Formats: sequence, structure tokens, C-alpha cells
Amino acid sequence: MADKKADLFSLDLPADLKRLSYNQCDELCRQIRALLIKTVSKNGGHLASNLGTVELTVALHRVFESPEDKIVWDVGHQAYTHKILTGRRDSFSTLRKEGGISGFCRPDESEHDAFISGHSSNSISAALGIAYANKIKGDPHHAIAVLGDGAMSGGLSFEGLNNAGKSETNIIVILNYNEMSISRNVGSMAKYLSTLRTKSSYKRTKSAVQRVLDATPVVGQPVKKVVKSSKNAFKSMLLHSTMFEELGFEFIGPLDGHNIEELEAGLRAAKASKKPVFVHVNTVKGKGYAPAEANPGEFHGVGSFEISTGNPDVVSADSFSTVMGKELCRLARADKRICAVTAAMKYGTGLQYFAKNFPNRFFDVGIAEEHAVTFCGGLSAAGMIPVFAVYSTFLQRSYDQLIHDLAIGGLHAVICVDRAGIVGSDGETHQGIFDISFLTAVPNVTIYSPSDYQELRLCLKKAVFEEKGIAVVRYPRGKEVSSCGLDTIRTTHYLGKNGGNTLLVSYGRLYNNVCKAANIQKEKGIICDTLKLVKVFPLADDIADIVKGYDKVLFFEEAYADGSISEKLSAVCGNVETFNIKGLVHHGDPDTLLDELGLSAEKIAHTVEERI
Repeated sequence: MADKKADLFSLDLPADLKRLSYNQCDELCRQIRALLIKTVSKNGGHLASNLGTVELTVALHRVFESPEDKIVWDVGHQAYTHKILTGRRDSFSTLRKEGGISGFCRPDESEHDAFISGHSSNSISAALGIAYANKIKGDPHHAIAVLGDGAMSGGLSFEGLNNAGKSETNIIVILNYNEMSISRNVGSMAKYLSTLRTKSSYKRTKSAVQRVLDATPVVGQPVKKVVKSSKNAFKSMLLHSTMFEELGFEFIGPLDGHNIEELEAGLRAAKASKKPVFVHVNTVKGKGYAPAEANPGEFHGVGSFEISTGNPDVVSADSFSTVMGKELCRLARADKRICAVTAAMKYGTGLQYFAKNFPNRFFDVGIAEEHAVTFCGGLSAAGMIPVFAVYSTFLQRSYDQLIHDLAIGGLHAVICVDRAGIVGSDGETHQGIFDISFLTAVPNVTIYSPSDYQELRLCLKKAVFEEKGIAVVRYPRGKEVSSCGLDTIRTTHYLGKNGGNTLLVSYGRLYNNVCKAANIQKEKGIICDTLKLVKVFPLADDIADIVKGYDKVLFFEEAYADGSISEKLSAVCGNVETFNIKGLVHHGDPDTLLDELGLSAEKIAHTVEERI
């Protein structure tokens, strides 16, 4: 292609990428960054991580042949450019919108998305499975895992590395190093990778790789000769004694992640190796947008914002997360046994206040939920009171530890389950709808689900000081809404008597929709009583007696059907009709999704009218 200005919206992508000059590639990257900033400023999403991987993604698609070569993105919050380059450029404005494209990789969305992504550290294991399948089938194409250094704090990454290095498959692991996951990375691995980042080996990488590529034409050359010719080049560029070499990988890097020519040279050498290769790439999170470069943690996952300043359109002064974090600080001032634990989500869970006030009792373990739960077990066994704040969707990864390392030993730990229920635009991988189902199957578990801030404070205090075993406090994303005018705060349950023969049951934020639905029907002359559960599990002894006193009982629940609280109550009482979530929930606006699920106030009112 002639060396004229590249136009993102006139290119046939990804095919035309290989025809661009390096100057045109640089111009294309500027246009991609502009599109990323424009779209995420309106739709919200993951900005800083995607701004950092623009050149790397362009280089990947220039060197490899997607979808024949499978690119597995870890988490997928760095794959927006990949989406733009693989058929979703014209629909990119629908990112994370109802009916639009997902914010994560989805094989059912594009053949270029090799594997589902949403939770960290799975890319190496998935890519290795693909690489072995290719080997069995005699397919010479590559499987490429692309992960950020934050994912290297997750144990699954090391399980994958341990098996991949000795595999003798065409797997390439690309580490995108930017010193960040969501919060700044912590731990020994972060320090180790930082030392690799500062080494100057990449300065000689390009010339070394270029020499071997010039001397060894890949097209038409027997594979054996390519491997033999590449070997000396690898030897000249490897960092000696890296742990990755010890695991069996050839090591290339560090490469400048914003220099496409250098990236291509390293990736072509990795492709020519025909054996497991680990490629270390240095990038700047938030590259090309000053507010994101200055505050990469704040711009990791954002709502809509003003492009010129980087200021969010709506600033939420309070949320369930921040109220929990501040209340935990208040409790910790009075009791030095209280410790706080997070898995790389200090700001997302509101624990930044605890970290500032009690640094010796605050622990960020990285993206390692399994370790976090067992670590809490150790703290508890030694007489401390650990509080682990974690998103519902991420708690799923520590199920064995909840049973084996806490429940069996009867150890006391508090799990603050943030983002419980529908969370919206992140979609299936992040909806917090399964925690009730799997937690209620674990012995020695008590679960609270407050509907407002005052209940949250009381439930947290009760969970910390009064409960034994595993005490769970679960709450939704965002701010509290109307508490239906209740003047009584309980930590067990509350019965709102209006003189009706029909009882509407719920808990958490959904109880507010139930109250609104009851008021809608009251205006039509249909009278319903309401029952709010606060301590949702185990069910209080008198709940069954209350429920059996009504002719009709409708239980509305923002949780997965199988294993739900409504299912359990129905099994005991028999006269309970359940309305909950069946199947996975796609991405979209939370209020819209609740309406689709029949859990908005209007849909609940309609259901009540139908049943009565």
C-alpha cells in the first residue's frame, strides 16, 4: 500500500494491516486510540488497559493469521483494539450496550475470539489446550496467550506455565507488562517482573531478530531449517536465568510495546521457533491519553466521562462499597484483631480507607482469590478476625478453599460479597447471581443481604463480632435507593403488614422494587403484605410460620434459581411461588436487565396482578 495516510474506516481489516508501512501503522494506532477514547467516554468500559495494547494488537495481526492462529486474551479488558481489527469496527459504538458487542471476548460474537474471557489468569491454560489440539491434528498454526502482569499474580497462570513450557507445542505466551492490574500490582512476582522490565536487552533484540530473518526467508523454507537458523538469534537475545527459561520457554524481550517494528521482529522470531516461547513486552497503561496515563487505576474500568478533562459525567459520593469500607475502619479502631484482605481490588471494594488507616492490618494478595480465602483461614486460626472484600463473580474461584480451609475447621472469617446481583454492562462473566447458590451449600455459613446503608452497617458489625464460622454480607453495586419508608431496621427480617392475604417476599435491593409493586397494586385495590429478609440464610425459625399464614406467597429474588433462598423456602412451606433468575444474563443496563427478568417494580406488580 502506498505510503499515504491510513484511514481506519476505509481499510479491509485485518487483511489490509499487512500492507501498511510502519508510518501508516503509527497513524492507524492514533486513530484507534481516538476511537477507544470516544467510545469508552460515552459507554464506559476498560480504557487504560486497552490504550496500552494498541501497537501490540496491530503487530499481532500483522504477524499471525487470525482466526487460524488463535489469540487468547486474558480477561479481555485489553482486547478492544482486537475487536476493532476483526470485523467489529463499524459496530464498536455499541460496545457494552444492550444488543451491542460485549466488553469481553466471546467466541459466539466472532470467530476471531478464540476463548471466553472475563476472569483473570486462564489464558495460558486455554491456549495450551488449543496448542495441543493443533498438535494432535497436525495443524501448524499457533496458540497465543496475551496476559497482563496482573494476571501473573493468579495461581492458574503458573499452573499453565508449568505445563506449557515442557509441551513442545506451538504456544506463545505474551506478557504485557505495565505494572498494573486494577490496583497497582503487589508481591514478589511484581518485583521480579519489574527487574526484567528495566533490563536493556530489548535494545539489541530488534537487530538480532532482523539479522536472522534477513538470513532465513520463512516462505518456502523447510521448518527444520527455520528452527535451526532461529536458534542462534534466540541465544543472542535471551535474558539469562529467567524463571521462564527454567520452565522450558525460549525468552524474548523485553520489547518496547509501543514500537511496532520492534514488536514484529520479536513476534516473527517467536513464530519461527516452533516451540514454547515467552515474550516480555513493556507497555504504558493509558498510553496516549494524559488523564489515563496519570491515573491508570482510575481509568481501568470507568463509566462515561468528559474527554477533555477525564472527569466522570456523574460522581457518586457514596456506594455500598465505600460505606462498607468506612464502617470497617470504624470497627477496626475499636478492635485490633480486625484485618482486611483484597484480591487486587482495593478501590473497587472500598478498602482504600482501611489501607490508609491500618496499613499493618491490610493485605492486597493480588489476583489470587484462592490464596485470599486460605490466608484468611490462617489469620483466623491465629486469633485475628479477617474480612475479605471481593466481588461476587470473583468469589466463585475460591469455592474449594471456602469448604476445605474455612468451613471444615469452623474458622471465623467475614466475606463481604460486593457486586451481588445484576451488575450490567460486563455481562455473563461478571453478573453476581451465583453466590447465594454456592454459599448456601457450604456448612457453617451465615448470609446477610442488607437493602440499605444502615442495614449494611449493622449486618457488618453482627458478622464481625457475633457470628461464628463463615459470615457473609452481600450487597449490590452502586448506591442505595429508597428503603420504602421503613422506620425499623432489623438484621433478621421485617414484616410489613397491610392486611392482605398475599405475601410478597424478597431481600437486598430488590425488596425496594417489591415495595413499589405493592404500592402500585394498593392503588388498584389489591392489598399485599411484604416480608423483607435481612439474614437470608439460614432462614429464621419463625419465617415458615409467617409464610404459612398467607393464602398466596410470591418470592422475588435477584439470584440464580437452583439453590436459591426462594427454592429453599418453597421446599419447606409448599405455598411459595418463586421468581428468580434462570440461565446466564447478558450485558446491558441493570434496570433494563431486571425488567427483562421480570424483577422491575412494574413487572413484579404485573405478576402480582396476574397471580391474584
